[in-house]
Amino acid sequence: MSLLEVEHLAVAYGAIAAVRDVSLKVEEGELVAMIGANGAGKTTTLACLSGLIRPRHGRGSFAGRDLFRMHPSQVVGAGLVQVPEGREVFARMTVAENLALGSWHRRDHRAVKHETAELLERFPILGRRQGQPAGLLSGGEQQILAIARGLLAAPRLMMLDEPSLGLAPQLVDEVFAIVTSLRAGGRTILLVEQNALRALRAADRAYVIAEGATTLGGSGRELLADSGVRTAYLGL
Repeated sequence: MSLLEVEHLAVAYGAIAAVRDVSLKVEEGELVAMIGANGAGKTTTLACLSGLIRPRHGRGSFAGRDLFRMHPSQVVGAGLVQVPEGREVFARMTVAENLALGSWHRRDHRAVKHETAELLERFPILGRRQGQPAGLLSGGEQQILAIARGLLAAPRLMMLDEPSLGLAPQLVDEVFAIVTSLRAGGRTILLVEQNALRALRAADRAYVIAEGATTLGGSGRELLADSGVRTAYLGL
């Protein structure tokens, strides 16, 4: 069984169908990308996987458990952790306080302390500014903080929602370097990303989401070579 498996997911906001038929799988140790136009249903899919929205129908499992019967806190406790679009850091709280929120559900306090120290060393900007309000960080620095906060939740699978959104090209490079290093370190990642070219280059496998449905799937390399994908999403 795949670590994450979703079949025929449908989600509606009242009478509006935001997701019609999304199916996907993520195996342990993979980086899987979801690409598609704005409004295709990608973020809604992640919100449903996080337990924030209930599906109209469909099946979802994570590590063998029925995902759509779980409360959001149970989803995080099981190891399915979302880093949201727009970073969503708490601007008035310090960097250190934002990081501490990532591990709120954990009881292995010694391990949390060790992992926090490692992250502050890995991302020196967070170490230097841990006593400052998170709202004073740049957009790229806030994205690094959001990723670090997600890592402190001890994810088995990390869902990254548009991590490069709104960032300057140099910062996009930095964020993708972090994503690829996490993958190289054995992390399992589901990546939703507007920069389809960068996402497909980084991905082991990928899915195209169009009008609320999965329309294509394959390896990142296969989708990069697909003429329809190149025309619709890569501008080639």
